[in-house]
Amino acid sequence: MTELELNFYLVVAFVILVVKIFTFVNALMFSGEAYEAAGKLTKPAWCLILGIGVAVNVLLLGSPISFLNLIFLIAALVYLADVRPALLSLTRR
Repeated sequence: MTELELNFYLVVAFVILVVKIFTFVNALMFSGEAYEAAGKLTKPAWCLILGIGVAVNVLLLGSPISFLNLIFLIAALVYLADVRPALLSLTRR
């Protein structure tokens, strides 16, 4: 692997980790009632999914493009694209 490929790989790994950490912390910020009012999975379910995603990413740091990491990245992206906007629309004042 060339140095350029290695650097690209590290940047991708870092971005994936940052996205997963952001979604996990963001999921903790909303109340459980907001999840229910938005008609989404419960807060504990989302926190568990996203928390496991962060843990898997840290444990498999040498392999950010692994199948398991991609599954949890998709979950984080679903949270960002669907759940977070619904929660924000309920909590805006």
